[in-house]
Amino acid sequence: MKTRISNDPRHLPGRLMVLLAMCSLPALPARAAERTLPDITIDDSDVYPESLSAAPDGTVYIGSMKGIVFRAQPASSHAVAWIRPTPENGILSLLGVLADTRSHTLWLCSDPTPLRSPPVTGVASLMAFDLKSGARKATYPFPPPQSACNDITIAADGTVYATDTPNGRIFRLRPSSAAAGATEDKSGYGGQVRLPTDANALELFAEDPRLKGIDGIVMSGDGVMYVNIVTRGQLLRVDVKADGSLAGLTELALSQPVGGPDGFRLIAGRRFLLAEGTAGRIDEVTIEGDTAAVRTLKDGFTSTPGVTLVGRTGYLLEGKIGYLIDPRLKGQDPGIFKAYAVPID
Repeated sequence: MKTRISNDPRHLPGRLMVLLAMCSLPALPARAAERTLPDITIDDSDVYPESLSAAPDGTVYIGSMKGIVFRAQPASSHAVAWIRPTPENGILSLLGVLADTRSHTLWLCSDPTPLRSPPVTGVASLMAFDLKSGARKATYPFPPPQSACNDITIAADGTVYATDTPNGRIFRLRPSSAAAGATEDKSGYGGQVRLPTDANALELFAEDPRLKGIDGIVMSGDGVMYVNIVTRGQLLRVDVKADGSLAGLTELALSQPVGGPDGFRLIAGRRFLLAEGTAGRIDEVTIEGDTAAVRTLKDGFTSTPGVTLVGRTGYLLEGKIGYLIDPRLKGQDPGIFKAYAVPID
């Protein structure tokens, strides 16, 4: 069955429109996991968020077209500006966002875009910021051709993977070392890792025509990599050899079509949250072998590019990117921007 992609610009996923115009996370402590969490309103206008991520304590980080990282404290109903783009930190517009307590890092996908006024120019990069202070740690530029760093995941050994949507590539950044006998770490990974300081440390892991349109990327609880193809409504398993090189790609058979699959996050094992950007809904996806059972948790949203998990609550971003690219909507007020709380079994 072919996936039907909506032509309504209001429903187009933000990440895809940017391109056309130009981790697993550990569970919260039991007490926090049992809270009834609120929707999160982003305290700013014209935000156009693209991705969000949560730390184990329930802090939520949200990226934006403006290049601002917004932060919501645990169980808060509001996210406020935390990291702003400056000439010193070099942030452009933000797509992927991923919090990693093991390396004490907030990972960001920084990208040029013509959708801001004036247009933002520069080189797509994977960026690392201190998870506590918000200070920039490192920037890893994507090599030519012109790229779009889109989403991020982290393997158990601390290797960071980032997707390049238009070129069908996956890059990786291997940590310098793992600290043996590190102090107590509550991230759920165990141990700690140090980031490479060399900007050339980013290496090509995979490049394939079947990966063109790649968007979300996630690791399962047992270390298997999965990606989605936003332009074709596909979910793929990325098979890896024992030496860490690419072994192959396997398209999963879906129980129902998905529209513009975008944000992709682990629940547990091989259960995942999936944001369907063009369909405006959040799904639970359970993968067994070469098949994926898709169960819609909630729908009726407008342009949903990102999703994350906090305890037993899934958060779904509404991007509203149509207000930037649809002549019928340009100049109109998009209203408030929110991450909506959706209970997870």
